[in-house]
Amino acid sequence: MQTRFARLYGRRDLRVEDAPVVPPGPGEVLLKMAAGGICGSDLHYYQDGGFGPVRVHEPIIPGHEASGHVAALGAGVTGLSVGDLVAVNPSRPCGTCRFCREGLPIHCLDMQFMGSAMRLPHAQGMFRDWLTVPAFQCLPAGTLVGADEVACAEPLAVCLHAAARAGGLADKRVLVTGAGPIGALAVAAARYAGAAEIIATDLADAALDRAIAMGATQAINVGKKLDGLAAYERDKGYFDVAFECSAAETALRNAIATVRPRGTIVQVGVTGDITLPLNALVGKELQLVGTQRFDREFALAVDLIAARRIDVRPIISHSFPLEEAVAAFEQAGDRTRACKVQVTFLP
Repeated sequence: MQTRFARLYGRRDLRVEDAPVVPPGPGEVLLKMAAGGICGSDLHYYQDGGFGPVRVHEPIIPGHEASGHVAALGAGVTGLSVGDLVAVNPSRPCGTCRFCREGLPIHCLDMQFMGSAMRLPHAQGMFRDWLTVPAFQCLPAGTLVGADEVACAEPLAVCLHAAARAGGLADKRVLVTGAGPIGALAVAAARYAGAAEIIATDLADAALDRAIAMGATQAINVGKKLDGLAAYERDKGYFDVAFECSAAETALRNAIATVRPRGTIVQVGVTGDITLPLNALVGKELQLVGTQRFDREFALAVDLIAARRIDVRPIISHSFPLEEAVAAFEQAGDRTRACKVQVTFLP
């Protein structure tokens, strides 16, 4: 049996190829893949050959947010049945390095994260019709929701982890800068955590409409209304917490200006080097917190999506079959229309 897959060879050089399917061994399952979302990092690999210091140095199959149906079970697999719809956790920490032993598997020294070019050899991803994977990476998602929704578990987990890094959000005033897929899901995570007010900013009206659909109380187009956040800068700032999801220097400066003293800014978006108003950061005693990926939040994300306690459907904007993977990536690059663009696989 053969499987098709999308493989990236360099900037805008994405090819659909095929290879034999690897049968599941002990402790593994064979998945018939259903849907896979194009993440910002996937898009950077395609458009620019990487982001910041992370570069594509060898051919890589992208895709780290995906769902599929169990097609076959390897020996010794329990807790899964043929036909189950599952979310695939792309994270595989080693479990033995010092950070894993300290309970920080996110910082594993030998992390294998599917579809990532951070290490050599690159970890291959999930944009393929058939995938053999360890069973522990597959979390059942029930029967209420579609495979497209379940494929959003990974980005939602990222945002749930970001929310956890902020500390408690109950009754807090929250700013979310950048309302792309991660920004919209950060809104949903803040709403789930009990935020009293959530204001989202972006340059695209379509993105802001989705932020409202995901739970934002107000949306501001800071491209059209350059002083849209000015009122929130008064008296040393208004917001308790900001989630900076755009990786734009201007957005981070806005967060520093509008977060109140001893407030928290969680930096979610990634980019290269930028400059910061350090005096303001120090003078207001702000906490600037990094956040990366997720750990236990993946299981929570699957549960929330499976029960539609967080409805991710508003962020899913486009779907393309695998044979049109290039068109899918091109569409994902159009932020005026696209949010979460997904690739689908053979029925």
